[in-house]
Amino acid sequence: MGLNKKILITGATGFIGSHLVEKCIENGYQVVSFDRYNSNNDWGWLENSKHRKDLRVILGDIRDYDSVNKAMTNCSAVFHLAALIGIPYSYQSPLAYIRTNIEGTYNILESSKVLGIDQILITSTSETYGSAQYVPIDELHPLVGQSPYSASKIAADQLAVSYYRSFNLPVKIVRPFNTYGPRQSARAIIPTIISQIIAGKEEIELGNLSPTRDLTYVEDTCQGFLDIYNSKKLYGEVTNIGTNSEISIESLAELIIKTMKTDKSISISKNRVRPVQSEVDRLVCDNSKLIKNTPWKQKIKLEDGIKKVIDWMKNPVNNKKYKSKQYNI
Repeated sequence: MGLNKKILITGATGFIGSHLVEKCIENGYQVVSFDRYNSNNDWGWLENSKHRKDLRVILGDIRDYDSVNKAMTNCSAVFHLAALIGIPYSYQSPLAYIRTNIEGTYNILESSKVLGIDQILITSTSETYGSAQYVPIDELHPLVGQSPYSASKIAADQLAVSYYRSFNLPVKIVRPFNTYGPRQSARAIIPTIISQIIAGKEEIELGNLSPTRDLTYVEDTCQGFLDIYNSKKLYGEVTNIGTNSEISIESLAELIIKTMKTDKSISISKNRVRPVQSEVDRLVCDNSKLIKNTPWKQKIKLEDGIKKVIDWMKNPVNNKKYKSKQYNI
């Protein structure tokens, strides 16, 4: 793919999306950023981007075919990140996840077919695997919908595969394990812990402490997207992005507490605990497929990444923006 090719990124003003937009621009790509319409014409995390002069932002609705199709016109590739991702809310409103995650992906796939898009990257999630049946988890691991959110993402992934098999649509499925970094929603585990310490709480309230996660810094995740995009292989396939390591929620909290040089205790809040059969107990990424087919390497270790997030969240300017924004990705 030449750098003169135009890439549409959906979910572009959110956490991973905004970092990916900026990384693509820094790598010389033309980018069209697509995200949810709002009456304030708010560009989310791109609002004050250092690349603002190079931004083209379209606000619409991923659930609306005409909106998606129009935004994709004259683009050669699509990175589809727009989604509802909050697992707790998926228990309250499964239909919202079906409409956004499944129908939204359909709109991307069908528009790509009609418009003749050269390449489509569909963003999956490690939650589609459910609790690890073996580790590390490779792309052949069974898919288990342990929450309405993960079920909607499994359905979207399978729909994408069907478009590859049925219509030869040039689809690649990118399956990141847990990504963290600046701009992430306060609902996520790392900013939840950091924000409680910054707020001066005596006890850090968390949910289940025993689950383990494979954590990737957002810059490394974004590089994974670009490396998969530039690979001449991987069409019609799933590719994991992760570090092939794991840390428990309890150990993660202790690491953050130590890094912030404080002495907080941890308590379990029943409001934060997922239903027993819905809890994903263990996620460890087998990233050998990514490493074999691309030049990707992890650059930011967990300890260094956590320091970057702490510094970002302690910055008063970022803190003010952070509290005013609640984005899905």
